[in-house]
Amino acid sequence: MNAIKSFFSPFLAIMGFIQNHFKAMLFLLLVFFLFSPSEEELKPANLAQIKLQGVIMDASVVVQQLETARKDDAIKGVLFIVNSPGGAVPPSIEIMQAIKRLKEKKPVVAYAAGTIASGSYYASIYANKIYANPGSMVGSIGVIMQGANYAKLAQKIGISSQTIKAGKFKEVGTGSREWTPDEKAELEKVINDTYDLFVNDVATARKLDPKNHTEFADAHIFTASQAKKVGLIDELGVGFDAKKALIKLSKVDEAIWQKEDKIDSFMRRLSGETASFMGAYFSNLTMR
Repeated sequence: MNAIKSFFSPFLAIMGFIQNHFKAMLFLLLVFFLFSPSEEELKPANLAQIKLQGVIMDASVVVQQLETARKDDAIKGVLFIVNSPGGAVPPSIEIMQAIKRLKEKKPVVAYAAGTIASGSYYASIYANKIYANPGSMVGSIGVIMQGANYAKLAQKIGISSQTIKAGKFKEVGTGSREWTPDEKAELEKVINDTYDLFVNDVATARKLDPKNHTEFADAHIFTASQAKKVGLIDELGVGFDAKKALIKLSKVDEAIWQKEDKIDSFMRRLSGETASFMGAYFSNLTMR
């Protein structure tokens, strides 16, 4: 009897372990099947997709993605997917310059999935090709600065402001009173210079005549077909067409698209929405 027990004891131990740790083993098995790489994922990616979505207030994440793609020799081309109304000037220029650097090493195709306007268009101008969904909105090449005048409201509720300043224009843009003619002129100087920068960069990248800025800029909002006529985009098409164009430019035999990490995607979306929310309150010089 003892000999039989001794013979079966290893099997009984295994069965006891399975019984006692069944849930943990089942969990590990599910994790393995969910996250184990597929045959396609075992092959190194050769094409990347980078998205620009929402209001542009911070360029750091997108610029980092573009820089990573530029330095990765395995990546042969980048699809830059845009659905943004624009945003602040400096981050739009940061993205534009990052795409310009990327283009020097590998092709970039920008695809307007919904809106590619103002700052988001500025960011995309150096792509090898710009494709736009036929239903997308394009353009709005202009600059705006806004500010509220809450003087009457403050007067009604008994609030008055007081200021100590050094410098004639130190209070420019205040909301506590109407802006003076000199202050308006000072702000117009900034706006006009930024607009000229925008127009000249677009004209250079898209090979347009800056003297004809009233045709392709001047804050005009175009449909995709209208934008093509004035030279702001290259082709009308959907995402499939943009991908096909990038595959051709990249000269890859088999397109293997880089997978985006789910956690990174969630954090990127969260940070983008936070930046948009904060920007709505703290930025008033925008491209939109």
